[in-house]
This record gives sequence, structure tokens and C-alpha cells, in this order.
Amino acid sequence: MAKRYTKEFREEAVRLALEGGQSQARVARDLGMSVWTLGEWVRKHKERSGEYRPPKVETLEEENRRLRRENDRLKMEREILKKAAAYFAKEQL
Repeated sequence: MAKRYTKEFREEAVRLALEGGQSQARVARDLGMSVWTLGEWVRKHKERSGEYRPPKVETLEEENRRLRRENDRLKMEREILKKAAAYFAKEQL
């Protein structure tokens, strides 16, 4: 069965989580409640106050661009490592 908290308790818990200088996990533990519950209260508070912005969803085009750049970088790194390995192998002969 879920615990019921008063509105005042919720508001104070959110205030402590946002302004207390401690992590949400620490505040939740100190108050004897679930960190997930406190996290939801904080998220809802931020939504109401306009502070919450959902994470940006990457479009397929953006993902493709990002992956192509990463692929190019990895190919370049692989070529550098091949050349270094060949150089050191030649030096040991």
C-alpha cells in the first residue's frame, strides 16, 4: 500500500532537494522515503514552474550525421594505429 504524504511535506521535501545542497537520494533517505518518489515530485514541480525540459530526441538525420563523424574518427584512429604498429615492428627487426 502506498504511503500518503501531506502537501506541506511534499513541498518541503522538494525544497530540500532543490535548495538543500544535498543529493536527492540523501534527502529521500533522511526523510525516510523512496528516491523515486522524491524524483517524481521534483520533476512535477519543475514542470509546473517551467524549469523542466524533456530530453531532446535525436532525429534520424542527426543520428546519422553523428554516427558518420564517429565512424570517420574511428577509421582515422585505426589507420594511425596500423602505421604505428608497422613502424615499431620494422624497428625491432
